Amino acid sequence: HPMGGGEGRASGGHPRSRNGIPAKGYKTRAPKKATNKYIIERRKK
Repeated sequence: HPMGGGEGRASGGHPRSRNGIPAKGYKTRAPKKATNKYIIERRKK
């Protein structure tokens, strides 16, 4: 898995989920998607 192993005190690396997709702010949406023009603003949490 993405952050496994290492020798001794090995810290994180790049923040990514268990399946290797980057976490924390990485846009997962395809930039050429046809419905992208309808998304004006990101949904507030």
